[in-house]
Amino acid sequence: MDLRGLQVTLCLLLLLHGSLQQTSPKKRNGKKDYVTSDAIEKLQKQIDDIVRELNLLKEHQALQTVCLKGTKVLGKCLLADPVKKTYHAAYDDCIAKGGSLSTPLTADENDQLHSYVRQSVGPEEHIWLGVNDMVTDGHWVDQTGSSVRFKNWETEITHQPDGGHAQNCAILSTTANGKWFDENCRAEKASVCEFNIV
Repeated sequence: MDLRGLQVTLCLLLLLHGSLQQTSPKKRNGKKDYVTSDAIEKLQKQIDDIVRELNLLKEHQALQTVCLKGTKVLGKCLLADPVKKTYHAAYDDCIAKGGSLSTPLTADENDQLHSYVRQSVGPEEHIWLGVNDMVTDGHWVDQTGSSVRFKNWETEITHQPDGGHAQNCAILSTTANGKWFDENCRAEKASVCEFNIV
């Protein structure tokens, strides 16, 4: 059922629900007949189910919009934000949009993210990744607090991560072919939000 059909059905059920509540209960042998309360409960359950389905459709439609504006990569939609912000501001913005800062889980995802950033943000830009070692220096975790399994640190020239306590957030560098560097979290960088596709 499409979004418009669900909305019409929901309106009809709400009208029916309201009219059932306004009818006075019938008397039978001096007792009120509460058959209508069972019908109201069933209608309320149907309304709740329709509202849940409507919300899922809205969420799915929002993800499709994100994918149209951004790009789709291995079960994720990516949406670049070229506005430079601190790590925490970029993190909060992605959460507010229903996503999280992009965190590649494989070399292929990292390559696709790198390519997308070059096209959407610029060939000489850096973006925040959803990776940090704020809690324990040297222990890099994702936004859920889980240890990062895939890492793509630049190790040949600058031997990353090399910032110690002063650089606790990770960036992906387009100029270094998608290699990662640690950076001060208060620096301002572009970002990419990722949204998991169900």
